[in-house]
Amino acid sequence: MKATVTVMLKDGVLDPQGKAIGHALHGLGFGNVGEVRAGKVIELELAETDPGRARTQAEDMARKLLANTVIESFKVEVA
Repeated sequence: MKATVTVMLKDGVLDPQGKAIGHALHGLGFGNVGEVRAGKVIELELAETDPGRARTQAEDMARKLLANTVIESFKVEVA
């Protein structure tokens, strides 16, 4: 079963990478872009057939390793 974990900085946490991307987009003529936030997507192939257990495992992995829950939030999708 495939689980996708999306990790983003929490609101209020400075995002220098997002700022740099936004600045570069403006420099390329994309002036209609507002705030930019950068994150990461982690795809996991799990040896699990139950979607509920797969979600629980992926959430546990995110809390313990994939996300710094002090400054980042995450969401898990299971397919």
